[in-house]
Amino acid sequence: MSSESADRGILVGVDGSDRSDAAVRWAAREAGLRNVPLSVVHVLPTPMGGWGGWGITAIPLPEDFFQQLEAEGRRIIADATRVAKEAVGDTADIRVRGEVIYAPSASTLVELSNNSQMIVVGCRGQGGLQRVLLGSISTALVHHAHCPVAVIHDEAVAGSDAPVVVGIDGSPASELATAIAFDEASWRGVELVALHAWSDAESSELPTPQWSVVCPGAQEELAERLAGWQERYPDVRVRRVVVMDQPARHLLIEAGSAQLVVVGSHGRGGFARMLLGSVGTAVVHAARVPVIVARQR
Repeated sequence: MSSESADRGILVGVDGSDRSDAAVRWAAREAGLRNVPLSVVHVLPTPMGGWGGWGITAIPLPEDFFQQLEAEGRRIIADATRVAKEAVGDTADIRVRGEVIYAPSASTLVELSNNSQMIVVGCRGQGGLQRVLLGSISTALVHHAHCPVAVIHDEAVAGSDAPVVVGIDGSPASELATAIAFDEASWRGVELVALHAWSDAESSELPTPQWSVVCPGAQEELAERLAGWQERYPDVRVRRVVVMDQPARHLLIEAGSAQLVVVGSHGRGGFARMLLGSVGTAVVHAARVPVIVARQR
């Protein structure tokens, strides 16, 4: 493996769709904030030998079929590179590397994530041969990538001064999410909203305790979880939110006025569960702002 491919920096999968362009813009700004390269990849799963199926005799491919695919892939990469450069303008001098790969889309992007600081995808893409950013691809990365995954839904509607939101439950995945969220808030110079949801969903047969009894302990737990991070990031102003309710609902409420949400890929059970897979999945699917799923090797 070459030194150039050893660290792809921010990796973004592109397919030429509008949501692909939104992912490129976000990825370019992220690369600029981190001062790392931007790797733009277009993955082309290609038919072998010819078209056919359902009992139909295979039709040989045109002689220039792969040349056409290559040309289309290069055009998509060139357009994405232009979009990335325009997204950062004079604010950052990012290095953009483009690549067209013939391989299965999901498994290829998962493999490439091994050498990336973050992988960025649109929530879905376009059909046909260039379907790189469909929901199935995003889902595969959220569950199997070897680095944090940013899922981009639409162009950001919140201002650049909008906060970053993170869910915290004390699990290892929550710790990684917290680390990412503090980094993102520090780079952006914005407030960090730290949400801790106390839920008794696993003890439905027991009487529900009064929130006035539970709240002080939940607030103390959140303060303890944040103490070391706040010392490490004195520039980040933190707003603590403690609720007694299902966590996904409140993460989505906070997301409504945020520029970014960070969730863990899984969480812990028990009363203080915050970032279980179902929670992360709900936020990734329902939030309209970018969502980073905290995954690691």
